[in-house]
Amino acid sequence: MSVRAVVPVAMRLSWLVLFALMIGEFVTDLPGPGWATTFLPAMIVLALMVATTTLQTRAAAPRGEPRPPVEVDPPVTGRWSALNSPADKVPSHGTHVYGQTYAIDIVAEPEVADGEPPARPAFRWLWPLFRRNRAFPAFGVPLLAVADATVVRVSDGQRDHLSRNSLPALAYLMLVEGAIRSILGVHRVFGNHVILDLGDGTYAAYAHVRRGSLLVKAGDTVRAGEEIGRVGNSGNSSEPHLHLQLMDGPDLDTARGVPFTWRGVGVPAGGETFTVGADVGAAG
Repeated sequence: MSVRAVVPVAMRLSWLVLFALMIGEFVTDLPGPGWATTFLPAMIVLALMVATTTLQTRAAAPRGEPRPPVEVDPPVTGRWSALNSPADKVPSHGTHVYGQTYAIDIVAEPEVADGEPPARPAFRWLWPLFRRNRAFPAFGVPLLAVADATVVRVSDGQRDHLSRNSLPALAYLMLVEGAIRSILGVHRVFGNHVILDLGDGTYAAYAHVRRGSLLVKAGDTVRAGEEIGRVGNSGNSSEPHLHLQLMDGPDLDTARGVPFTWRGVGVPAGGETFTVGADVGAAG
């Protein structure tokens, strides 16, 4: 088993040991001083977790010269804007793990008439704490295959939770919910997702898909521009959006990121708005 495969397992085991030590401190009366029975072991486990996290990041980082960007079709149509884009920084999400080095997040930004408020609800400092998913124009929008491909993995069944686009809700997502999802593994981080084999050692992962919307299963073949599911808000997500990434393998725990570019769009920078026509992928 490779280092990249062992490290995520070691991290989750470390969390379990740490929780066991914390619980043991309250429910048992171990012999000896507390620093020797709980504090010191907990510090050792924490040190191992830091070392494991460093090792995981290094193992997931690209090796050698970056691969040339793989040109694929955009995964949506309509008017969108980018967040956490590799056009601004690499790794785009602050980490190489789970093949996220060149990942991008996009949110729908449909046109509105002059004088009308934006269709996408703005971030709020306090209220409302949460919003329902249907308040966001991205929710339920079709997701399209970025190339002719074979479906290699599909994961469904996780709920589409309320938005986390207020300051208290975002803090909860980052400090509590996100930590728990990380402990539970990448499937809880990505939520409902699908992975396509594009050929030539390149795979595409779509994350935070709407529960019950996936139209494909492992082994299916799809054509560029074919609908494969719909945008949702499952997993470690603050609002309905698409997280898309290319990578060098189908296993999110061990994959390394691969750079991309979208035909007719390029790689939109954070905050940049772009529009994709309805004929995307038609020539594929």
